[in-house]
Amino acid sequence: MHRRVITFSRNVFLPLTTVCTNACSYCCFKTPVREGCVMTPAAARLTIEAGVKAGCTEALFTFGERPGEVSGFSDHLAALGYGDILDYCYDLCEYAISAGILPHTNAGVLTYGELDRLREVNASMGLMLETTADVPAHRNSPGKDPAVRIAMMEDAGKLRIPFTTGLLIGIGETPADREESLQVIAGLHRRYGHIQEVIIQNFCPKEGTEMGGAATVPTAEFAETITLAREILPSDVAVQIPPNLADAAALIRCGVDDLGGVSPLTIDYVNPEHPWPQIEELKGLLGDACLRERLCIYPGFIRKGWYPKGLAALIRRLQNQIEERSL
Repeated sequence: MHRRVITFSRNVFLPLTTVCTNACSYCCFKTPVREGCVMTPAAARLTIEAGVKAGCTEALFTFGERPGEVSGFSDHLAALGYGDILDYCYDLCEYAISAGILPHTNAGVLTYGELDRLREVNASMGLMLETTADVPAHRNSPGKDPAVRIAMMEDAGKLRIPFTTGLLIGIGETPADREESLQVIAGLHRRYGHIQEVIIQNFCPKEGTEMGGAATVPTAEFAETITLAREILPSDVAVQIPPNLADAAALIRCGVDDLGGVSPLTIDYVNPEHPWPQIEELKGLLGDACLRERLCIYPGFIRKGWYPKGLAALIRRLQNQIEERSL
C-alpha cells in the first residue's frame, strides 16, 4: 500500500509593512504609522539571503492592505525611494529571484492590472477569502468585503496565477457560511483551474484585540470543517492547515493534504505567539503519512507552465534541490 503524502513548503516570511487600512477585530498584525513601519531594503535582502542559505525555496511577501491610503505612510516609503508599496514589493521579488528563491506575494486586495504586473515576478500569489458572510469582526475593514475578494480571486483565475486562498474559522460565521465559502472557492476553481490550495485556519484570540476574550473554535468543529472542505473542493485542490495553530496530529486524517509554509528562520508575524514546529517535529505529527517538501507553485501548475518564463530555470533548480533533500 502507498503511504499518504502530506506536503509543506520551506519559506522565509517578509512582512514589508504592518500598516493597513482594515481594522479587523481579531488582528494583532496591524500597527500605526511610526518610525520603522516599513521593512528596509537592507533588512529584506538580509532575510532573503539568510533564507537561501537555510535552504528555503519560498520568499513570502506580505503587508497590510493598501497601506498607502493611511495618512503619513507615504512619507516613510518615500524615505526608501518609493512612491508605492507595490513597486517596492516588485523590486524585492526581483531581488529574491536573483538570490535563488521563489517569491509568493499576499498583498491583500489588488486590481487586475496590479495582479498582472506582480505575476511577472511571482511563482504564485494568494488572498484569504476568510468568509462569504458579513460578520461584525469585519465592520471596519472595507477590504474584507466578500464580493471584492471574490472578484480579485476571479481576476487571478483569468490571469492563470497559481493561487492560495482560505477560510478563517471562528470569527462569527456559521457552519452554513463555511459551506457557502467553500462552494464559492470550488466554483472559481472549476471555472479557471487556478486554486492550488485552500487553508482552513482556526481563529486564535489575540490579547489586546477586540476579540481577545472570544473562544477559539473547538477541535471537533474544526475537524468537521476540514472534512467538509475535502468533500466540496475538487480533488486537485489541496486542503491545508497551519501546524503552528492547530493540533495537526488530531486533524491529519480529516482530509489534510498540506501543512503550508514552515520557516526555519522567521516567525509567523500574523500569529507571533505560535512558533513554527520544525521539520523533524512535523514528521512526528503525521502518523503513517509521509512528509514531502514542495515549492510554492504546485507540480501541476509547473507542468502546465503557469509561471513567468523567466522563472523556469530557478523552478527546475529548486525542484531538483528538494528532490535531492528527500533522498
